[in-house]
Amino acid sequence: MDKGRFITFEGGEGGGKSTQLRLLGQRLTGLGLEVVATREPGGSPGAEAIRDLLVRGEADRWSAVTETLLMYAARRDHVERVIRPALARGAWVLCDRFADSTRAYQGAAGGADPGLIAALESYVLEDVSPDLTLILDLPPAAGLARAASRPGGETRFESKGEAFHTRLREGFLAIAAAEPERCRVIDASQPLETVSAAIWDVVEAERGRVDG
Repeated sequence: MDKGRFITFEGGEGGGKSTQLRLLGQRLTGLGLEVVATREPGGSPGAEAIRDLLVRGEADRWSAVTETLLMYAARRDHVERVIRPALARGAWVLCDRFADSTRAYQGAAGGADPGLIAALESYVLEDVSPDLTLILDLPPAAGLARAASRPGGETRFESKGEAFHTRLREGFLAIAAAEPERCRVIDASQPLETVSAAIWDVVEAERGRVDG
C-alpha cells in the first residue's frame, strides 16, 4: 500500500497553484490513492473564517506581525482537523500554500521577524511538515496580470504592489535554495500542460523513492 504524503504548492500570485493541484489530484486519484485537496489560509471551517479576514480589505488592514498570528491561528486548526488525520490514515494531502507562504509573505516580503515565524512554526506544526514542496515561479508582473482576472474579490495581497511581490518571489527562491531536498522550483510561465508534466515528473520520482 502507498504511504501517504504531504505535498504543498507554493509561489506568488497567479502561478496556477490551484489548477495544478487539481490536475495532480486527479492523476493520483486515478491510481487508486486517497487524495485530500485543501488550501491555506483555510481548509477547515475555523480556518476559513479567519481566511476572510486575511484576504479581503485594504492592503494595510493588518501589520505583517498580525497577519502572521492570524495565519498560524488558522493553520493550527487546519492541521488539527484536516491535515494530521488525513496523513494518519495514509492519504495524500495536497495543500495550496502552507508554512512557506508565511515565511515568504509575512517574513521576506512583509518584514515580520523570522524568529517569531520560526517559533510559531515549531510550536504550532509540531511534527507536521511537507514531504515535497512545489514552488511555481514566474515574474511578479506576469503573475499579477493573471491574478487580476480571477473572480472572488480576494485581492488584498495582490494590492500590496510590485515591490512587495518582487521581495516575495525572492523569498520563495531563497527557501528553495536553502532546502533543495524538499523544494522543487517549477517554471510557471510555461504552458499549463508543460507545467503539469514537470510536476508529475517530480511527484513520480518522489513516489518511487518512498515506495522503493
